[in-house]
Amino acid sequence: MTLEPPPEQSTAETTAYRRALGAFATGVCVVTADSEQGPLGLTINSFTSVSLEPRLILWCLDERSERWPAFAAADRFAVHVLGAADRARAARFARGVASLSEGEFERREEGPPHLPDALARFDCAAHDRIQMGDHMIIVGRVERFSAMGGEALTYWRGRYGKLGDGG
Repeated sequence: MTLEPPPEQSTAETTAYRRALGAFATGVCVVTADSEQGPLGLTINSFTSVSLEPRLILWCLDERSERWPAFAAADRFAVHVLGAADRARAARFARGVASLSEGEFERREEGPPHLPDALARFDCAAHDRIQMGDHMIIVGRVERFSAMGGEALTYWRGRYGKLGDGG
């Protein structure tokens, strides 16, 4: 059996597909890693747990991103789950090069750059990279993690929101 590639999609169909995907509410994260140009950040909403034993997570990297070379090659990275008050931080790392400035991150031992005040943080070593369509799936082996309370920043239908337990 031979699989044929899908036919080219029209711009309207692509827009409609993106809108349909936007019906799924997600959390918002920033991934940080070191690069030849220094520490970088990247906003993502494609984060999920893969396995408890071993501790594995994954996120997806768009091949059209200006940060593709740095994050596709990073041996270590940190995923930061953003709190509801972090809309500006999410927007800051959503586009462009998004270099981290001194004072904007912390460093612990030999690990990746850390953003302060994340609801949860997962320090990872790259476990696998899988090219899939126009994205790379990056699987990370969690080496350290931390979590704190608070409302989460969400993304739904092209807008930021928040989710919390109200308590």
